[in-house]
Amino acid sequence: MRLSVVIVNYNVKYFLEQCLESVYHSCVETVKGERLELEVWVVDNASVDGSVEMVRSRYPQVHLIENLENVGFARANNQALRECGGEYALLLNPDTVVEQDTLVKCVDFMEEHPDCGGLGVKMINGEGEYLKESKRGFPTPEASFFKVSGLIRLFPHNRRIAAYYMGHLPDDEVNQVDILPGAFLMVRREALEKVGLLDESYFMYGEDIDFSWRIRLAGYKNYYVPTARIIHYKGESTKRGSLNYVYTFYNAMSIFVQHYFSGKNARMFNLLLHVAIWGRATVSFVQRLLKAVALPLADFAVAFAGFVGIKHLWASYWAENVNYYPPEYTWVVIPVYILILMAASWLYGGYEKPVKLLRIVKGMAIGSALLVLFYSLLDESMRYSRALLLLGCGWTLASSIGVRGLLSLLRVPGYDLRPRRPRRCLIVGSPAECTRIEELYIQSGYNHQFSTLPDTSRLADAIRVHKADEVVFCGKDIPVQHIIDQMTAIGQTGSIKRQVEFKIAPDSSTFVIGSTRIHSAEDLYTEELNTLASPLNRRNKRMFDIATALLLLVVSPILVWFQKEKGHYYAHCLQVLTGRKSWVGEENRAVFTPEQALRHSSAKTLTPANIARIRLRYSRNYRLAADAMIVAKNLLRI
Repeated sequence: MRLSVVIVNYNVKYFLEQCLESVYHSCVETVKGERLELEVWVVDNASVDGSVEMVRSRYPQVHLIENLENVGFARANNQALRECGGEYALLLNPDTVVEQDTLVKCVDFMEEHPDCGGLGVKMINGEGEYLKESKRGFPTPEASFFKVSGLIRLFPHNRRIAAYYMGHLPDDEVNQVDILPGAFLMVRREALEKVGLLDESYFMYGEDIDFSWRIRLAGYKNYYVPTARIIHYKGESTKRGSLNYVYTFYNAMSIFVQHYFSGKNARMFNLLLHVAIWGRATVSFVQRLLKAVALPLADFAVAFAGFVGIKHLWASYWAENVNYYPPEYTWVVIPVYILILMAASWLYGGYEKPVKLLRIVKGMAIGSALLVLFYSLLDESMRYSRALLLLGCGWTLASSIGVRGLLSLLRVPGYDLRPRRPRRCLIVGSPAECTRIEELYIQSGYNHQFSTLPDTSRLADAIRVHKADEVVFCGKDIPVQHIIDQMTAIGQTGSIKRQVEFKIAPDSSTFVIGSTRIHSAEDLYTEELNTLASPLNRRNKRMFDIATALLLLVVSPILVWFQKEKGHYYAHCLQVLTGRKSWVGEENRAVFTPEQALRHSSAKTLTPANIARIRLRYSRNYRLAADAMIVAKNLLRI
């Protein structure tokens, strides 16, 4: 056996299927004229997305190892490395796509370079951009500090500051490197037997650094070979920009320090990492805070200025005294009015993206009604002016819409108030495949405008002519090499790059994978639909759960006696109140399921397919009224 490919999977079924498809299409001839012989091992870390079932049904030739828990990246890889028998072993991420000749090029390179212990390739992301982690240097304290602190971004090609990514080396030139990426790491069997397996003290991140460095210490060289390329969608398990990633990376580096540094060097390394971590965390926190409060602060400032202006005009006109109203009205009452109106707008989704003015109008209308009601209940001495209240409410609504209108004019993402047009999708492939992909989109609920192209020869021109928002490559007809060529070329063209998203539809698949989302028949993340996944619906559902649970607890002394199973009543109310369950949702996570909207006798006769369709419809077209109806129909079964 020439090559053993080891893939560790965790809840990325669609990516894994596309990865396996590309691997099995790469069994082409080597320079010796022999067809590349390979075996594939998939180690599944207790996925719950149907990954194991998919591998069994579509790729029975795969050696499958099923773990009952997530044992981590290093330990899972070692399970397969102990069993596989190839002259070379490849650690490959499931969220990758390899070119047809990538594996052959790598095997040929290692055959021609006996000193090569480990090998990495040129990686691009799903947007056609080069991934700088394709080649890395040894993570010295200084290099790690520049990386974690973010200073490396300012000087990406400086030999010293960009040492972590060896930024001074050309991206398209074969070179020796210190560290190879775990997403694609080919190792010689002879070197593997000398250096041993991956260090299982690393759970995620750092094990590739440790393993690559041990290859170097054993007397071998690590090579970066850019003539072999892969697509690496990157970050499906952990978003690299998140604080969680920074924390995980720090823990991995701490383990590395314990292994390869001692005394003063170890203390200095840990000090630098701590400084970088806290600096990065502080910057991240401030950025998130500013981003979260910027729009509410703008709304409040504009609304307050207008409220005060209306007050001055009204006092001058009605009372002929600009100081008629006391200071507490300006500095206490008016802010309270505005905050109540903004809170009502928030509850109705006025601060969600993309912005929808109707949500703001509904929220402000409810808030205004509550303020007028509250005003009427106040003591006469606290009623400053009903007219001012109504005028102020109108101004707050108008100013909120005005602020978003300004953001729309400035083309701030998420605040475009222009009518949404259907996305323009350009499908590249044979007529039969283009028709199949178009039908897949339609079945998934997407209202796109479709155009087709038989090949990639004039793709850039077609994108401009059709003003395409996304390009879907048919994997059956377009080789991965051509896909990567086009993604890379267009990714370097600024005007088109900002306009288009790239996606791939694997051969005979029921899904389309892109750098940001997956379109499939089971997809519940359709923007055009009112999905349960949206933040607004999740928030409203949670508020409904809490309010209903409290109400049921209040009336429990009477209602509990009519229950069919009295022992569950208080338990369910408390579980919903604490967030452990919802009133309506998935089994084991909710008191009732969507199909219980039917009569009890009808629900008993439903087939599994009917139940699946009902639940899918509930999730994709969520309505709060549906939850209320289901709870009401099952009021005696709580």
